[in-house]
Amino acid sequence: MNAILDQAAMHWTHVAPLLSEPRDEAEYDAKVEALDDLLDMIGDDENHPLTSLAARLGDVIEAYDEAHRAMPEVSGVDVLRYLMAEHGLSQRDLPEVGAQSVVSAILSGKRSLNWRQICEISTRFRVPTDVFRDRRA
Repeated sequence: MNAILDQAAMHWTHVAPLLSEPRDEAEYDAKVEALDDLLDMIGDDENHPLTSLAARLGDVIEAYDEAHRAMPEVSGVDVLRYLMAEHGLSQRDLPEVGAQSVVSAILSGKRSLNWRQICEISTRFRVPTDVFRDRRA
């Protein structure tokens, strides 16, 4: 076992920075780039010696994403309201949702977006349908 630890100690200064939590966006970007390079090296070889390093680096990146880039806890209606404001739209400007009265009822919480409406507005705004899924508990 000492031989393995000696090998690890020799290379640790090169590997350790990959496994540490990023302190800022620049370090995050460097880790993402390193993971991309690793995945290019590994390819489809599940037995590649660097597969576990890639998996661990992916975990480090994912943890940073969850801590620093998580989606806010908003409802689908909040997302719709934001998109309308961002694009300067009124309730009348959303025929894919329905008449102005339907949009008003949705925005006031009296009605919910249905699947057809979600698909239509997702297409219009080029966002995934998942953004309209309620995230609040």
